[in-house]
Amino acid sequence: MEYISQECYDKMVAELHDLLSVERPRIAEAIAEARDKGDLSENFEYHAAKREQGRLEGRIDRLKVKLANARIIQRSQLTTDSVQVFSTVELTDLTHNRRMTYTIVNPMESDFSLHKISIKTPIAQGLLKKQVGDVVEIKVPAGILKLRIDKISIE
Repeated sequence: MEYISQECYDKMVAELHDLLSVERPRIAEAIAEARDKGDLSENFEYHAAKREQGRLEGRIDRLKVKLANARIIQRSQLTTDSVQVFSTVELTDLTHNRRMTYTIVNPMESDFSLHKISIKTPIAQGLLKKQVGDVVEIKVPAGILKLRIDKISIE
């Protein structure tokens, strides 16, 4: 089971709808056109379309599984008592004397450029269930970070 936001769920549903209603018919048409060209054993267009169809069907299957296992988290039900999925955490890196802010999200929603980190990262794992004022030491590939939690919010 994966906890996701309503936005992520809606995005996956829209993608699945597009794959089923636009991409699948487009590929089926490409296969039919390639089949009409004759000998399938040496028909590059046919084999390319069949490979594309296989990739598409795999993507459709993966999306269906993700949607079946998804549980939408209502942000209004979350608290700021401790760090959890969808918490926005303001931190002070005591090791390098700098401030940073991260929102902890599921892996599908992570985007480091937006400061959204996956709940599966070492930093997120080290922060889970911690409270404002706690100082944690987290082992990351570059060494050990000493972080102080300054604020927890839900955005």
